[in-house]
Amino acid sequence: MKPYGAPIALLLLAGCEPAGNLQTAPPANSADRVVKIEVPIGLPPIPFPPGSPPMEAAIELGRRLFYDKNLSLDGSVACSSCHNPRFGFSDNRTVAEGIGGRKGTRNSPAIFNAAYGNIFQWDGGAATLEEQVVRHVSNINEMAHSPKGLQTKLEDNSIYRSMFERAYGPGPITLDHIAKAIAVFERVVLSGNSLYDRYAFLGNRRALSQSAIRGLEIFTGRGNCSACHPAGKEASLFTDGRFHNTGVAANARGELSDLGRYNITKVEADKGAFKTPSLRGITQTRPYMHDGSVSSLAEVIEFYSMGGRRNPYLSKLIRPMNFTPQDKLDLIAFLESLSGEPMPHIGPPEGEQ
Repeated sequence: MKPYGAPIALLLLAGCEPAGNLQTAPPANSADRVVKIEVPIGLPPIPFPPGSPPMEAAIELGRRLFYDKNLSLDGSVACSSCHNPRFGFSDNRTVAEGIGGRKGTRNSPAIFNAAYGNIFQWDGGAATLEEQVVRHVSNINEMAHSPKGLQTKLEDNSIYRSMFERAYGPGPITLDHIAKAIAVFERVVLSGNSLYDRYAFLGNRRALSQSAIRGLEIFTGRGNCSACHPAGKEASLFTDGRFHNTGVAANARGELSDLGRYNITKVEADKGAFKTPSLRGITQTRPYMHDGSVSSLAEVIEFYSMGGRRNPYLSKLIRPMNFTPQDKLDLIAFLESLSGEPMPHIGPPEGEQ
């Protein structure tokens, strides 16, 4: 975990590399220090919401909370249990697991570049990162903690009392501040400066292999992959942030096992639709799809080559591609080029795992 674990305070005072380190000028009061984020190559500036700027104290607090199992009712599960940096901030399981081994119904999505999202969870059930935090803390199959119980637990900890006061001023610890702190930390969990980024945005023509270049051409051309995973001219998030039915939730008879976005909107056309995941760091985040039903990139490509799985609500963007064996190898080579460098300030605080 050492590549991820350097304290933010040290990064603030150290020399700065271009791939996403944190910088700041020393203010009069360190608690008021706003961190300047040097985003990795290939990403746009981070849109921090009003009222939650990237303060050093809040980011450090959020990081500690993110890796702390005491956020769960029985002290067995942290946010990082489902969003582990070892697995690209996902968990390498088919579906999420909470306290007591309770299983959820969907795969844990990676949180790389969540800062750029405008809606969260596979079905869009959370409007903000802060709301997403509250949902997971209180979900009976995840952390199962009541807001009051969690606040009391943290207030009994002198370290947390001090950290919350430094980040948000004097007063009781609130669920709002807990959610804000974790969310502001999640917004600096970034993935960029990949081989693709060096090729596309720095003009390094040698950054990609010939196979990856062919894969990029298929991806943005006849494969139509970029319809849902767009590659921009100035930055590339590789997700449209929208919801599509690709047939993953359908069986051979076209029946849906999970209605996805429809459960939130009650709009007929949203049945079986799920949010487009980013492809950043995708080699680390297997298994794939909302239900973790696909174990490899080769299987993902084969699924789309065959045109998804037919059902009454299948997206019009999904059609058989009939990729050749070489096409499939080239697409995998391109997808592998999207894995960026590890960030040095997003692992667990020193002494914690």
